[in-house]
Amino acid sequence: MTDRSVQHGSFTIARKLDAPVALVFRAFADKDHKARWFKGPPQCKEEIREHDFRVGGRDRLRGEWSAGSHPWRISDFTAEYRDIVENARIVYVYEMTMDGTKISVSLATITFAEAGNGTLLTITEQGAFLDGYDDAGSREEGTRSLVDVLAQSLKA
Repeated sequence: MTDRSVQHGSFTIARKLDAPVALVFRAFADKDHKARWFKGPPQCKEEIREHDFRVGGRDRLRGEWSAGSHPWRISDFTAEYRDIVENARIVYVYEMTMDGTKISVSLATITFAEAGNGTLLTITEQGAFLDGYDDAGSREEGTRSLVDVLAQSLKA
């Protein structure tokens, strides 16, 4: 039997984006806009993308990594929206599996606030890392990278 364990971690990222709140919110809500920034790096080939943006709706992003580019071959993100307030807040729970093994379950809260001519985007995540998986800050680093791509997509 595998040893069972859980480690907890959390982080908050706050970033001012040069776009109005409605546009930043739409980047999360609209399937096509979200696909432009919420994606893996080039070495990860997208296999499945689902987007059902409503309370109780689910998202999924599954990808296959090229050999040698990542310790796992298949990553799978699945999420369920728990609270959505247009142009103000999104709350969802999600889990990550790698090669079929669940490595984490997390709660993500995203808030949108006017900041001058732009938007203050704040993302807070609280994670439970499972059965020896050591996140070592990679979730926060990955989320920061996604926010960078989001910022670029808003300029397009």
